[in-house]
Amino acid sequence: MENKDKYYRALIENDGQLNEIDLGEKLGLNEDETNEIIVQLLSEHKIEYAENRACNYSIMKRVRRKNNGR
Repeated sequence: MENKDKYYRALIENDGQLNEIDLGEKLGLNEDETNEIIVQLLSEHKIEYAENRACNYSIMKRVRRKNNGR
């Protein structure tokens, strides 16, 4: 989904400046579309609910796993 990728990149760049709905509106999305994208990103573990200034979502930190096969 093109809008999901665009929103995810915008969320990274936003760094908590705008709330999640305003950020979606800036990209031309209505509130329902924005909420649907947020649900998808949450289910993919790309974002998490965590207050980040004005925004209630932040990017999940990537965890590197050790290679235990060595």
